[in-house]
Amino acid sequence: MRGRYSRINKREMITFSLVMMVAMLLTVLVYAEFKPGTKRTVAAGEELEIKGVILSRDGETFVLRDESRTDTVVLLTDSTDIKTKKKGLFRGGKEFDVTALVPGLILTVSGRGDAQGRLMAEKIRFKDTDYKAAVTSYAMTDPVDDKANKALEDAAQAQKAADEAAARISELDNYDVVKVVTVYFAVNKADLSAEAKASLDDAAKNAPTAKNYKIEVQGFTDSTGDFDKNLDLSRRRADSVVQYLAVMHNIPLRRITTPMGYGSTKTVADDKTAEGRGKNRRVEVRVLVNKGIATPKSDTKAETKQP
Repeated sequence: MRGRYSRINKREMITFSLVMMVAMLLTVLVYAEFKPGTKRTVAAGEELEIKGVILSRDGETFVLRDESRTDTVVLLTDSTDIKTKKKGLFRGGKEFDVTALVPGLILTVSGRGDAQGRLMAEKIRFKDTDYKAAVTSYAMTDPVDDKANKALEDAAQAQKAADEAAARISELDNYDVVKVVTVYFAVNKADLSAEAKASLDDAAKNAPTAKNYKIEVQGFTDSTGDFDKNLDLSRRRADSVVQYLAVMHNIPLRRITTPMGYGSTKTVADDKTAEGRGKNRRVEVRVLVNKGIATPKSDTKAETKQP
C-alpha cells in the first residue's frame, strides 16, 4: 500500500508543479503587456543570477522579467553558454545557440553587469519542456502577416491561452521588413543551388549595419508526400540557409530568429502543376529593422528559381 500511495503522491506532485509552471507563465505573459515592470540596473562587475521569462528580443539583447516584475536587459555574447538543464546525474544538458531564445521562454541567466547596466550573460539554462512550449507559441505568430499556422494551431490547442499571450508580446511586431529573398529547391533536396547562393550573397551584402536588425528564415515544401517528412525537409532547407549566412558571411546567429520549417502549410502557388510545386519548394529570408531606426524601406524582392 505504501508503494501505491507513494506513486500517487509523486504523480500529484508532478501535476502540481506543471500547473504552477503554466500559471507563472500565463501570469507574466498576460500582464506584461499592460503593466510596465521595474527596470533593473546591474552594477558593472556585479555577479547576478536571475530566473524569469523573455518578454522581447532585440538583436543581441533580450528583456527578462522575473517573478517580482523586475525587467533586466540581458546582453548576449559569442561566449554565452546556452544549454538545457541536466536530466539526472549522468545526462548533461543539450547545447543551443542564441536563436533558441524566443519570447515566452522561461530560463535562468547568470553573469556580470556591464558598463551600461545590463546583465552580460555567461550561462543560460532552461528546461526542455519550457523550450518546446515557447517555440510552439512563437511559431504560431507570423511577424509579417500575423496569421497563425493552421497545422501548428491544431497541435497546440491545449496551450492556446499561453500562445495568444506570447503572440501579443512578440517583439517582431516592432520591426519593418526591408528586404525579402526567396530561394527555391529541387524535389526532396535541401542543398543550395549556385543561383540561390548568389541571392543570399546579395541579401547579406545589403544587410543593415545598424545594431537592431534581424534575419528571419522560413522553410517550406510542396504538398506532395508525407506531412512529417515535409516538415523535416522544410527545416533542413531553412537550416542550410542559416548555415550559409553564418559561415560564408559571418552573420552572427544572435541576429537570426529561430529558423522554422513549416512543411506544406503555407503554399503560395497551385500544387497541381509542376510550376506551382516548384514555387512552393522554397525558403523565404526576410531582413527586418527596428521601426525606431531611420532606415529607408525597400520593396526589393529577389528570387532564385531552381531549374
